[in-house]
Amino acid sequence: MNDAIDPVWPTTTGMNPFESVMWRLDAAPMLRVPTLSCEELDTVPDWDRFLAAHEWAVRMAPQFRLKVVEPPLGLGTPRWTVDPHFDLSFHIRRQRLPEGGGWPELFEALGQFFTTPLDRSRPLWEIVLYSGLPEGRAVYALKMHHSMGDGFAVMHLLSRLHSRTREPSPDKPLPGDLPAPELSEVDALRHQIIEDASIVPSVATKIGSAALRTVTNPVGGLKATARYAASLKRVVAPPVGSGSPLLAGRSMSMRLSLIDVPFSDFRAAAKAAGGSVNDAYLAALFGGYRRYHEAMGVEPPESIPTGFPISLRKADEAASGGNRIAAARIPGPVAEADPVQRIARIRELTQAARNEPAVDVMGVASPALARLPSPVLAAAVGPLTAGLQLMASNVPGIGPGHYLAGAEVLRFFGYGRSGAAALITFITSGDLASVGVGFDPAAITEPKLFLDCMVEGFAEILDLHPGSGKPVLRG
Repeated sequence: MNDAIDPVWPTTTGMNPFESVMWRLDAAPMLRVPTLSCEELDTVPDWDRFLAAHEWAVRMAPQFRLKVVEPPLGLGTPRWTVDPHFDLSFHIRRQRLPEGGGWPELFEALGQFFTTPLDRSRPLWEIVLYSGLPEGRAVYALKMHHSMGDGFAVMHLLSRLHSRTREPSPDKPLPGDLPAPELSEVDALRHQIIEDASIVPSVATKIGSAALRTVTNPVGGLKATARYAASLKRVVAPPVGSGSPLLAGRSMSMRLSLIDVPFSDFRAAAKAAGGSVNDAYLAALFGGYRRYHEAMGVEPPESIPTGFPISLRKADEAASGGNRIAAARIPGPVAEADPVQRIARIRELTQAARNEPAVDVMGVASPALARLPSPVLAAAVGPLTAGLQLMASNVPGIGPGHYLAGAEVLRFFGYGRSGAAALITFITSGDLASVGVGFDPAAITEPKLFLDCMVEGFAEILDLHPGSGKPVLRG
């Protein structure tokens, strides 16, 4: 594993407002937002070495030893505190798939693991090592609450905690336990009072600065305010897109699958069509949605409400933990049959969404939202995600040459939940793009047909680059 002594995920006792909202929403079962990060390994790691690696890892990433404490009566925002009863064996276990099993059995097991709620009285993560896959392979699955970090943070964490050699590193340095205070509910409230007292002068200063700018440049100030107000109206409006009644159902269940896509070919196809990889990725998803409607005998909608995360990390925050994202929404052009025209339209829509002045409205509103009781918060925020019929995420992966307790990491793939009909994640591993397809079976009532249509959607994009390989469905 990495020999750096500095912690790879610095300990903090305060949740930022966005993370507080994620934590409070978790109390509403339909709005739980765990993440599931998976690695395919070329062999099953030795169990004792695997446990020892994680003993080391939770000291390098001390945030994984912290749990959440709420102020009395929920008066204020939650905080992180050290878990005095931290027990690694509670968080890590292994499971062998049924004899003769493969990817379908893996995804069934992953779906059960993913949808089982985390214990809110302990650190908010669990790991399962699955063995019994063909060719002696294994899958490492890390389930984590979204309040701990976003997909970019998880990828950075895993890249730092992996070894770059298959052999053990007995001389790797071990950091000492970092100081992390154990907070009571009363301590959390005291911290809240101190923070609130410090916010008042800060807010006054910001208001004063804004007022001064308006006085010195009244026309510019008023125009900026008007632009932001117009943007805010667009961003907080009900989910955009005509939508499809076919995808209206919702439940607490999730079904998981995976599509392999040859990344170099896919990138070349995107370039040939004048778009980015992300444009082509969304075009493949919308093409799959259109085919699914046609196969079900339903007229494809003009568009579907679609969301996608935008990283707000600055250059010096690229390696930070936590959450630094905003959510954008577009009317996904499902009815557009021409893939090149679809890519061009997606490019226009996503660029406009990214350039909205109010794109980070959740970040701006989170300090107020985080103080709302969970039922009120769920009623305010829930419709913004439950109305989405697709959430699509594109997370940069990690290159080759990574090992976990002696097993080589062959690929990364992942899943999330958002309340949407489907949440689909695109992660690259060298020349392979792994498309993690997670969907609600109440919305997608014909899973096999849906997955076949998604494969066809990616094949359509790959065909834009003659000689491309084909997408492959796993499970």
